[in-house]
Amino acid sequence: MMRRIELARGQTLSEADIVRSGGIDAEILGVAQRIVDDVRTRGDEALREYTKTLDKADVAEFRVPEAEIEAAVAVVGDEFLDALSTAADAIEDFHRRQVPQSWFVTHEGGVFLGQKVTPLFRVGIYVPGGRARYPSSVLMNAIPAVVAGVDEIAMACPPDADGSVSPYTLAAASVAGVDEVYRMGGAQAVAALAYGTASVRRVDKITGPGNAYVTAAKKLVMGDVGIDMLAGPSEVLVLADETAVPAFVAIDLMAQAEHDPRAVTYLVTTSPDLPGEVDEALEALLAEAPRADVIRRSLTDNGVVVVCPDIASALEVANAVAPEHLEVMCAEPFELLGSIRNAGAIFLGPWTPESVGDYVAGPNHVLPTGGTARFSSPLSVDDFVKKSSVISYSYEALEMDGPTVVRLAEAEGLDAHAAAVMLRLEALAAYVTDEPDEADG
Repeated sequence: MMRRIELARGQTLSEADIVRSGGIDAEILGVAQRIVDDVRTRGDEALREYTKTLDKADVAEFRVPEAEIEAAVAVVGDEFLDALSTAADAIEDFHRRQVPQSWFVTHEGGVFLGQKVTPLFRVGIYVPGGRARYPSSVLMNAIPAVVAGVDEIAMACPPDADGSVSPYTLAAASVAGVDEVYRMGGAQAVAALAYGTASVRRVDKITGPGNAYVTAAKKLVMGDVGIDMLAGPSEVLVLADETAVPAFVAIDLMAQAEHDPRAVTYLVTTSPDLPGEVDEALEALLAEAPRADVIRRSLTDNGVVVVCPDIASALEVANAVAPEHLEVMCAEPFELLGSIRNAGAIFLGPWTPESVGDYVAGPNHVLPTGGTARFSSPLSVDDFVKKSSVISYSYEALEMDGPTVVRLAEAEGLDAHAAAVMLRLEALAAYVTDEPDEADG
């Protein structure tokens, strides 16, 4: 079912063999551009038209009233609310450990330096909706913002055809501390958040996953507002040796494949027997899977098995792929942790399915995809703060560092930079010279 590659000793996986889920289709980008431009120009009128055309919903008021959110909390049931609270507590606890602190230091001569950490004022979080519901995405985007100290959190979610938003999503917004909820989705929602309309005030940053049009729109508005990342379809790489349980490997591959036919799945193993055993497990599990068609297509189109001669080679493959999710199903997973360089999230041991990371473990499930784990990190509190450098010099400190500034500025041909220092030094030197000598009375 999955494409198989066998590496000889000393051989590495070629770039052509790596399935990348990133990239935005030019046609999708063009459609998103037209929508973004239209909403930016015509505001609510365009937003309402796109909501009716694309979401099949005739929406009179975009903002969901508090009474509707309260009603949602009342109907979802205590068991679901308890599950939400358990997950929210774990996510909050994990993210509170990330909170950066301002810091300041003084140096000899009167130099005061530091870094001031300031929460963003207003952020927009995008949560997929329509035919699906993702209350977990509400928690993962909103809670780090709350922990960071963001003043206002506005949430956008596509409505159902009747104009409603899933009560499970609304309940999650209430638990997570979202301030405003808007029934709007797609590229049009991203545009409304980025530029504002009569109904929606613009935000400073947009976070959260969405379809290809949402991702394209985020790319287009980036720079006018901040964004978290350009995420593609979901990915998992299972790194396994002969001790791995085939059924565990199979179900975890399926868990990612069920998201989307474009989801990317890897099995990288040192065991030549494991791929066949996993295939058998897949067939047995697929016979009972409600989303078997989506899973089978994903595994066939974007599934890769790499059989490696040793664990060092397997780790090299994993680092080259730089997956969104990396599961380590080996005899001693913690011994391999130090050799893992590129992964959005790392799951160690057979009892740690990626599912726990999606919902309740605490770390964020908004992760870099398409190989961007080589240089990117999961969504975190850092995405909801900004850092300002703080600098203060005394005259003595400027007198000490000034000549160095002048030499460097003159070398770059920036005369006014040099003069900004020299004028100050000359002005104070003249002031000191003109002061009467105490001995003269």
